[in-house]
Amino acid sequence: MESIGTGLAAIDWNDARADVYLSRPEKRNAMTVDLMCDLSEAFERVDDNEDVRAATLLGEGPVFCAGMDLEMMRDRVEPDSEIDRDVFPALLETIEETRQPVVAGIKRAAPAGAFELTLPCDFRIIGREARYGLLEVQLGTFPHGGGTQRLPRLVGLSNAKRIVLTGEFVDPEAAAEMGLVHEVVETDAVDERTIAFADELCENAPLGLRNAKKALNAAFEMPLEQGLAYERQLGYELDDTDDYREGFEARLEDREPEFRGE
Repeated sequence: MESIGTGLAAIDWNDARADVYLSRPEKRNAMTVDLMCDLSEAFERVDDNEDVRAATLLGEGPVFCAGMDLEMMRDRVEPDSEIDRDVFPALLETIEETRQPVVAGIKRAAPAGAFELTLPCDFRIIGREARYGLLEVQLGTFPHGGGTQRLPRLVGLSNAKRIVLTGEFVDPEAAAEMGLVHEVVETDAVDERTIAFADELCENAPLGLRNAKKALNAAFEMPLEQGLAYERQLGYELDDTDDYREGFEARLEDREPEFRGE
């Protein structure tokens, strides 16, 4: 396991898969500025690694993330505070723009900021007993780290309003029904299943995965005609690649393809 930055995030490199960890287990992985900066650096390294086809986001220890560090949140409103408010949105954009698909493993707790941390991930695996929700309206504010913008795009406006405006935890099974999470598993199986899911993604063509993610992320950002043109452009980019030829040859020969990302 490679420690990143100040040591509050880490990467475990596993061939085509990279496991990124929040590494502050003694504080239930509550997010400080240093931890968020370390996570950003970790995902930048993942993005730069041509050998990585998929990544996970996991919490070291028994909990995914307790949300923002409460002392930091208290101190940030002081007149002389030097806490950078842009660190968190920058982290979320870094995760969202990571070329490889990212799978979040949500075990036991992911409230408030931790909930928002999972939204730019491409897949979310949640434990059956997880406490998962946006509590900010109960704390004198509202979720403004992407909660009111990314969430409606995932679950629709009506579901998003219920989650945001009630401040209640979302039942994991209900989260699955509305498409917020992709699988619900037993608490002790979250990390294992998250890693296995990422490994399944790694079996696919890496260039195809990356361009498909680009196209999907752009789907709600441009008119349909423009989006279709962008999709075709990304598809044409792969026509003359070794992986494209390998994929079809392997299917015709009834064997498993050996993709190289070329």
